[in-house]
Amino acid sequence: MPIQPEQLAELMRDVEREDPIDFADLPFSEDALRQLVASHLCEMAAALENFSQEDRVLTLLAVSAKLVLENMVLHIQLLRRHGVPVSDDVAALLRRLRE
Repeated sequence: MPIQPEQLAELMRDVEREDPIDFADLPFSEDALRQLVASHLCEMAAALENFSQEDRVLTLLAVSAKLVLENMVLHIQLLRRHGVPVSDDVAALLRRLRE
């Protein structure tokens, strides 16, 4: 894999400048969590080295899509748990999904 976990963790920090993560009061270091995720993803990417370029891209897209979906579901669950209404955009998306 051409990127090391430390480099990926730094890229994650760069992305977070535009879209920060609310770590709230988790009893873990933000950097430790980033490093854990970066290491896991680098291991996953290394396991795909024998895949064709197209299969690697498709696999990483599928993993990314699953994580985005999971994040959206968790976010909506938190909003509901705290009685916070979802935004108009999210409400419209949920209506579309129900149809």
